[in-house]
Amino acid sequence: MNAAAVDAWNYLKVLRPRRLWNASRILGSYYLSRFTKKNLHSGYPVAISIEPTTSCNLRCPQCPSGLREFTRDTGMLGPALNRKVIDELKSDLTYITYYFQGEPYLNPDFLDMVSYASANNIYTATSTNAHYLTPGNCKKTIDSGLKRLIISLDGSTQETYKKYRIGGQLDKVLQGTKNLVEAKKKAGKGPYIIWQFIVFGHNEHQIADMKKLAREYGVDKLAIKTAQIYDFETNIDLLPADEKYARYHKKNGKTVIKNKLLNHCWRLWHNCVITWDGKVAPCCFDKDASHQFGDVSKNSFREIWQSAQYNSFRLLVLRSRKNIDICQNCTEGTKIWS
Repeated sequence: MNAAAVDAWNYLKVLRPRRLWNASRILGSYYLSRFTKKNLHSGYPVAISIEPTTSCNLRCPQCPSGLREFTRDTGMLGPALNRKVIDELKSDLTYITYYFQGEPYLNPDFLDMVSYASANNIYTATSTNAHYLTPGNCKKTIDSGLKRLIISLDGSTQETYKKYRIGGQLDKVLQGTKNLVEAKKKAGKGPYIIWQFIVFGHNEHQIADMKKLAREYGVDKLAIKTAQIYDFETNIDLLPADEKYARYHKKNGKTVIKNKLLNHCWRLWHNCVITWDGKVAPCCFDKDASHQFGDVSKNSFREIWQSAQYNSFRLLVLRSRKNIDICQNCTEGTKIWS
């Protein structure tokens, strides 16, 4: 099987009758809620994101971690909280993304926590800037059972790469990729490796170069992603000239998101984010976890998931999504090229 087929098979292997039944409840209640405009949510998360840390070694200008601009506390996820979440949700959960903000490999317990999820037959993924993919960490990554690893790489030259990945070194990213590809070949197994290229105005001319480089380094996929911009007045130069690679366009002289922001959101039915200290937030677009529905370090997740506060938020999305702050820059339903 090719790499994509192996990745798909790895996910299919985690499916069990109860997990499939839970997924069908989620899917059915989602479409029923869309049709009736009533919150008829049923089931528990199919997938979640858990944040290993808010710390990061880089200073990317559109990232709260990079800007050091969080209003919430910063810190690192502990193994006990990771176990608590998994033990409570493992019967229904199929997928954990060990990423929200920050660089996961800065957490010394990160791969041990991935191992615990893998031991409970849960598909695991993460995203990294690849500055810590030493040969030793690559072996530990494979041993942990991690199934998918996304490497952020936004330039084929150091000059271009460093314009957004401030403080980063392209040679370290390339060497880290090489280390992981070699470790994967040696072990005969390992994560599906994705290079993620965010298209900006300063790097869109390097897309062809990135495709060539991806083939040379033997990664499994190159994902081309649109950039999320918060301040158009000071960061308009970040937007690519080719609108195909932009999540925004001009309308009545203003830069606005292409997404029509219709009154529904699949993520709110099947997914959520848990911060390093246990706060439950609706999705990855709530970077600062400003919408918190509870704390799994103090309460059960199931109690939070079906709480009045969470269900009120779901109902608000069904009726007036455009008026929710974190939804106004959302790409739910838009395309990523590869």
